[in-house]
Amino acid sequence: MDRIIDLRSDTVTVPTQKMRRVMYEAEVGDDVYGDDVTTAKLESMAAQRVGKEAALFVPTGTMGNQLAVLTHTNRGQEIILEEDCHIFNYEVGGMAFLAGVQAKLLKGRDGVLDAGEVEDSIRIDDIHFPSTGLICLENTHNRAGGIAIHPDRMEPVYRVGRKYNIPVHLDGARVFNAAVALGVDVKDITRYCDSVMFCISKGLCAPVGSLLAGSEAFIQKARRIRKMLGGGMRQSGVLAAAGIVALTEMVDRLAIDHENAKVLAEGLANIPGIKIDTGRVQTNIVIFDISQTGYNGYQLAQELKAFGIKALGSPNGIVRFVTHKYVSRKDVYRVLDAMTRIISGKSMLARAN
Repeated sequence: MDRIIDLRSDTVTVPTQKMRRVMYEAEVGDDVYGDDVTTAKLESMAAQRVGKEAALFVPTGTMGNQLAVLTHTNRGQEIILEEDCHIFNYEVGGMAFLAGVQAKLLKGRDGVLDAGEVEDSIRIDDIHFPSTGLICLENTHNRAGGIAIHPDRMEPVYRVGRKYNIPVHLDGARVFNAAVALGVDVKDITRYCDSVMFCISKGLCAPVGSLLAGSEAFIQKARRIRKMLGGGMRQSGVLAAAGIVALTEMVDRLAIDHENAKVLAEGLANIPGIKIDTGRVQTNIVIFDISQTGYNGYQLAQELKAFGIKALGSPNGIVRFVTHKYVSRKDVYRVLDAMTRIISGKSMLARAN
């Protein structure tokens, strides 16, 4: 059988051979004491790359986002988020459990908040109300289909935050995908937030880690909270070394993943019964609807296994495929062939249900 094609997420990427080599050779020390020069180098590089004063290496994107909430807010405050955002939907209720804040959810358009609605949602000074402590954005927006949000659509929300002295945090797990897709410098995006988290363990292929960036004072406070949460790593330079390669060598190649995703989307659109808006496929995430084929996501994922393809299941007809470094153009055509065979063949599993 051909090698496995894994479309579940870009988190399944493994480190490159160069990453493995530099990890082996990394100069390390105890980072909690400030002695790990490789981690310090990554943090400095990350801060400069996104136009912030300082950055902090954290094990996961979820920890980075939760550190931002904890650092920016006080217990009992309210934060404004888009209703489909990752921080609210996929971080185990961390903002409530850890930071003790509540969510004010707004419906976005393509994952983008309307500045007027954000302003209307900011709490007035009233003894009955929580104060608004933070506004959160997401770019690219996962549940909106990996939409790359142009900085011009972020700026109005940021200006509202400035007007009311409320910080804006960007969940930029795939912000480099957004920058590459839009053809802009990542700083053109991150200039419209006070803090940003981005992952190096997704499309950038590092094995572990994310960076949280912001002002010097913000990162100093976040570093203390990271220690409280158990994120004070010791010889973390072994991991940070791969992150340096990720930032210096893996960003521009994201365009290949985007092109493969577009080819995949266009091919899926030609399969009867599959509904997909190919115009919304801007980065490496492809979301489509198979409801009319008689399958649900779990059934499709099971069928794909026989073709050596891994995909996430779902109880409904909505399916997400994600391209990455280890999904080639040849793999895309193999996936399309398998999808055509499964859907047109009306497999035994579908007929049985």
